[in-house]
Amino acid sequence: MEPDSVIEDKTIELMCSVPRSLWLGCANLVESMCALSCLQSMPSVRCLQNTSVMEDQNEDESPKKSGLWQISNGTSSVIVSRKRPSEGNYQKEKDLCIKYFDQWSESDQVEFVEHLISRMCHYQHGHINSYLKPMLQRDFITALPEQGLDHIAENILSYLDAKSLCAAELVCKEWQRVISEGMLWKKLIERMVRTDPLWKGLSERRGWDQYLFKNRPTDGPPNSFYRSLYPKIIQDIETIESNWRCGRHNLQRIQCRSENSKGVYCLQYDDDKIISGLRDNSIKIWDKTSLECLKVLTGHTGSVLCLQYDERVIVTGSSDSTVRVWDVNTGEVLNTLIHHNEAVLHLRFSNGLMVTCSKDRSIAVWDMASATDITLRRVLVGHRAAVNVVDFDDKYIVSASGDRTIKVWSTSTCEFVRTLNGHKRGIACLQYRDRLVVSGSSDNTIRLWDIECGACLRVLEGHEELVRCIRFDNKRIVSGAYDGKIKVWDLQAALDPRAPASTLCLRTLVEHSGRVFRLQFDEFQIISSSHDDTILIWDFLNVPPSAQNETRSPSRTYTYISR
Repeated sequence: MEPDSVIEDKTIELMCSVPRSLWLGCANLVESMCALSCLQSMPSVRCLQNTSVMEDQNEDESPKKSGLWQISNGTSSVIVSRKRPSEGNYQKEKDLCIKYFDQWSESDQVEFVEHLISRMCHYQHGHINSYLKPMLQRDFITALPEQGLDHIAENILSYLDAKSLCAAELVCKEWQRVISEGMLWKKLIERMVRTDPLWKGLSERRGWDQYLFKNRPTDGPPNSFYRSLYPKIIQDIETIESNWRCGRHNLQRIQCRSENSKGVYCLQYDDDKIISGLRDNSIKIWDKTSLECLKVLTGHTGSVLCLQYDERVIVTGSSDSTVRVWDVNTGEVLNTLIHHNEAVLHLRFSNGLMVTCSKDRSIAVWDMASATDITLRRVLVGHRAAVNVVDFDDKYIVSASGDRTIKVWSTSTCEFVRTLNGHKRGIACLQYRDRLVVSGSSDNTIRLWDIECGACLRVLEGHEELVRCIRFDNKRIVSGAYDGKIKVWDLQAALDPRAPASTLCLRTLVEHSGRVFRLQFDEFQIISSSHDDTILIWDFLNVPPSAQNETRSPSRTYTYISR
């Protein structure tokens, strides 16, 4: 008589060699089967290890005659008799095992189950895994509010994009409730407005920004309002993109009516105003909505060739060789810088630093503590012709000249870094941001450069005369030239060497009757100035319905303002 511990070990060993469908009592295989030691005590069953075949002691008697089945589980074979103890005995023994199991501590239960599982075959592991999977799944979005943790469920779902949020609403009523009460569509729109300039600008122009960023939910509309607003915003964005590509726009025109000589050399704008520098030596400030001239600043004795302003000051450069600083609100002259020997062709200022360049071939770097406290830090010399344009950030100062070169200087030390060569004639304009420099030249081409290695990434051809002004953002490049044309280019395609050259120019806008001197643009509009003494506003957002079906450029409506 074997000890009980030996019998238990053999019982477990036998259970592990039998398919799960047998020892869980599947009626289509055997009527019933005892568990644990009861199964071991069956006289007609014998287990052979290491994939050996189980045979009956009477080898002459066939399985058919003895009423036995031979079943294989892949690692061993078992001869199972049709006979098994009564269902009542099995149930009693199973209940007894469960009773003992329930009396153990959790750690003992886990240890026993681990021991049991370790003795099972791969086939059985698969069945157990299938059984456990749904038990391990948790609907945390439903469970968290039940524990008074609604805010955690809302915070988790707030990271979803619009497509995922739509899908989450369909999971069940509880998920839909969490999304609705958590105002998650409102939070999604607010997140987009914070991170995307297009969304921010659209919210201001369409007026739905008034419903955002409210501290109390009672201060605004319900979640359903934002749920229906989101697809309308997407439709607006798709329409704007289509208008850019198809050249559909609403055109507004300001006739500057210069007193002596015609031409608007430079401009900058914001939501409220446009500030322009004219060939007649004046600076004119225009209302962005009514297009009326609000103020005229005089003081320069030569054409105003360049300007930049912020919330405090306007800084202008002139062919009279001076740089003037004006109060942006009153128009009062605060400072006059006399350094360059010839016309000041371009300037930029930011974060207490200003850089100016001149026809005298030099670049001046200024420390700008305040409007009245501006001191010369360094003069950069190296170009062999007039320096037409400068740009800078915290790392580099970039300059372009009529000598056909672009030079890169260290912002912190003002030391020369490298020269970018490639243009066949003088360079009239450029913009620099991150690693990218985009330049326009009198060789009628636009070039894209990697500032870190000096490589030319792409040459854009299409203008018929000198490329006078250029700007770019994350999506597009907009250029203006002496041929009177403004071209819109696909920046991302231009940076892809596989993109065919024929696909790069998205649209050509023809409206100016003279050379295009300067332009600026954002997601919704281009504002350009010309030798024809006009400022044009190309509006790609507020396009009349009658123009929406047109696909050719130009498609436009007109507003004429003369002051």
